[in-house]
Amino acid sequence: DFLPLKCDACGEVFCKDHIRYDDHRCSSAYKKNVQVPVCPLCNVPIPVQRGEVPDIVVGAHMDNDCKYNPAQQKQRIFTNKCLKPGCKRKEMMKVVCEQCGGNFCIKHRHPLDHDCKGSSHPTSKA
Repeated sequence: DFLPLKCDACGEVFCKDHIRYDDHRCSSAYKKNVQVPVCPLCNVPIPVQRGEVPDIVVGAHMDNDCKYNPAQQKQRIFTNKCLKPGCKRKEMMKVVCEQCGGNFCIKHRHPLDHDCKGSSHPTSKA
């Protein structure tokens, strides 16, 4: 069955096998077939002007304007060091004591476990 399809770029009528811009060598495809390349390092879309080769524009971005930082790839996850003297544990998230405001590991998070001096009201050992 031939179902006529109208090309949205040039306005010509084609069958389903030739409706794609490349299949009928559409002379107006540049109006609709717009792709925005993305930098493979920093994942930022790179604007390309008509007539420019995307590979060259992305290459120039990578050489001059790219904000890619290779140090971020090896960034450590466990960065929150426990403030209890002698403890060397680090946690992924901050565990802040409500009384003194210090950052502690899971083991020393309770006020009695790190000899908290932040609040004047006594804490129970329960």
